[in-house]
Amino acid sequence: MSTLFQTLQQDLNSSRKAQDKPRTLLLGMIVADVKNRQIELRRDATDEEVVDVLRKGIKRRKESAEAYDKADRSELAAREKAEVLILEGYLPQQADPEEIRTAVRTAIQNGATQIGAVMGAVLPQFKGRADGGTVSAIAREELAGKQ
Repeated sequence: MSTLFQTLQQDLNSSRKAQDKPRTLLLGMIVADVKNRQIELRRDATDEEVVDVLRKGIKRRKESAEAYDKADRSELAAREKAEVLILEGYLPQQADPEEIRTAVRTAIQNGATQIGAVMGAVLPQFKGRADGGTVSAIAREELAGKQ
């Protein structure tokens, strides 16, 4: 069993004992999502797979917050944004943008001239430590600068 999943379960139990209902609901949903992922995999999830579940949860909440902001429901948007902050606390340390930029430049020097080739070379290096959108934006900037 992954140590990140164990941490999530321990924090869920702590929030139950503290009667922190919003945090309990949030962590309960994430733990359930991880368990569903384990059922799909038919084995225990690795830390990397738990991070994927967390990222999906964060993405879903960011999209919800955006929709609530557009609908002028600021209290619901604020709740979603607070949940995003809690979940981001469980993610590993994020990669520095300059570190990503260096890896992108290296991939371009090694012959990657299309966005797909650059992403294919760089993304595996930052799995779980960088958002694909961030890597894509940096790659597009660097490719535009090369032309």
